[in-house]
Amino acid sequence: MSLLEAAYETFVMMDRTSGRDEYGGITRSWREGAEIQAAATLDTSIEARVAGVQGVTSLYTIITRRELTLEYHDVLKRRSDGKIFRVTSDGDDKRTPTGAGLDMRLVTAEEWELTNG
Repeated sequence: MSLLEAAYETFVMMDRTSGRDEYGGITRSWREGAEIQAAATLDTSIEARVAGVQGVTSLYTIITRRELTLEYHDVLKRRSDGKIFRVTSDGDDKRTPTGAGLDMRLVTAEEWELTNG
């Protein structure tokens, strides 16, 4: 097992659903979907801190295996503490080449709050 694999923990994809309410309106809610293995790291660099003061919220990096592509605005929940993350980059942008010994894909993410609306 590599150090990267040792850092992985269980996340669950959050799926947004919608339906009709009793008054003819629309209700929206979130439900848990597929479980994945990933690692989330907080960027605590000086640059990230300055960006945070300026309103940038993409302060996390989510690392997955190369075969798993997270997409812009995907929402994940970390099982260990229930923290919610929303992906803020395209999963096709940063990945190791197929022949590389290191098997990973990176996306940026922000800490997020689920809303039903």
